[in-house]
Amino acid sequence: MKPRQPLPIAVLLAAGLLLGGAPGCRSAQPPGEAPRDTMPPAPTAQAAAPAARQERVLTGLEVLVRDSLHLIRGKRVGFITNQSAVTSTGELGIDLLARTPGVNVVSLFSPEHGIRGNVEAGKKIDTSRDEKTGLPIYSLYGKTQRPTDEMLEGVDVLVFDIQDIGARPYTFVWTMAMAMEEAAKRNIPFIVLDRPNPITAAIDGPLMHMDVRNVTQAITGYYAVPLRHGMTSGEVARYYNQDANVGAKLHVVPAAGWRGDMWFEETGLPFVRPSPNIRSVDAELKYSGLVLAEATNLSVGRGTEAPFSYLGAPWMNAERVLQRVRDYNLPGVRLTATRITPSGPRENWIPFRDTTFSAIQIDVTDREAYEPAYTALVLLTEIKRAHPEFRITNAGFTQMIGSRWAREAFDRGEDPRTIRQRWQQEVREWLPKRNRYRLYPPGDLATR
Repeated sequence: MKPRQPLPIAVLLAAGLLLGGAPGCRSAQPPGEAPRDTMPPAPTAQAAAPAARQERVLTGLEVLVRDSLHLIRGKRVGFITNQSAVTSTGELGIDLLARTPGVNVVSLFSPEHGIRGNVEAGKKIDTSRDEKTGLPIYSLYGKTQRPTDEMLEGVDVLVFDIQDIGARPYTFVWTMAMAMEEAAKRNIPFIVLDRPNPITAAIDGPLMHMDVRNVTQAITGYYAVPLRHGMTSGEVARYYNQDANVGAKLHVVPAAGWRGDMWFEETGLPFVRPSPNIRSVDAELKYSGLVLAEATNLSVGRGTEAPFSYLGAPWMNAERVLQRVRDYNLPGVRLTATRITPSGPRENWIPFRDTTFSAIQIDVTDREAYEPAYTALVLLTEIKRAHPEFRITNAGFTQMIGSRWAREAFDRGEDPRTIRQRWQQEVREWLPKRNRYRLYPPGDLATR
């Protein structure tokens, strides 16, 4: 195993080391929360993957079936899930609960990308029926993003089990948050079957301010967390339920054996694409910064073999941009000039389809040192300085960069290092709040 490098500030923040240490595994239970159970690839991904350490982690789904079925036994279950909710042996959660004695799943709820995860980003989904179980599938990314009275009729408990990727604009945890709100209004208990954060508990990027939550779809950033938030779905649920005074009857079933320093490959769990363009753990990591470019007239490589590994456009000169970027000495990443030709179905959103153009290839060489949000900010800043053709095309940029001050600073052409310093200070001030809701030990984040 290679020697450990000095930790970037993002990892120190995640471990709480800049605030005098992180809490232990069994943090104090926030008031008002139901009792918890005892805790029991793309080519570029290979180069950046951690050493071959691998441990067996059990998902919250498996912990539920192993020792917590009393939470749902004899109740009519509404199950918010998709294809990413698998066990350590690869069995789909829908199938596991359907064959478990005493469990009565009466309806399914699907997030963005659908129950099987094969629908492109942003496409609305209709209500349907599951072919295998015959259960109704209610879409939470179609005419409504919340469960309605009709959908919740006959449901005694709502269960959420979806593998998140750890980035604020990814919609799954906010589907969870909205469903929690609806459950609270109807006094329906809400259970989160937790899963690891695949890109660890490290934090990077700006904290979202609540006054920009609705500049575009709130489901792409519903509450105040950093761009790479470092939390599991269960931790987000605990934080949101208490901090926003949701008042849901929340119970989180933690994953057993996960620590905050563990990358997804180290868990022993099978990797399932959470959506069509997130095809590796490295893509999840890079998405947590490059998603900013999705609100511009640049391509992030949709329609190539490795989405979220490129940044380019027909009007961009990659070599010119890289000359400017070298002065930043960005850690943990190799940037090279290349050319790409995106292609794919007409119904999919693929910028510059069937056009060959200049792009920067982004290869993560050291995941622990890499700062995805800061790297993206530097690239966008220098592309903007070098090319008057650059445009922000979607108000979602403001929501993703987190605040009006950060958007205005970017528009003014302020130095990315100065912007990063300010957002790091905001994250430092937010961390004590986040740390109250942690479920897992930081692991090596606290010692290396």
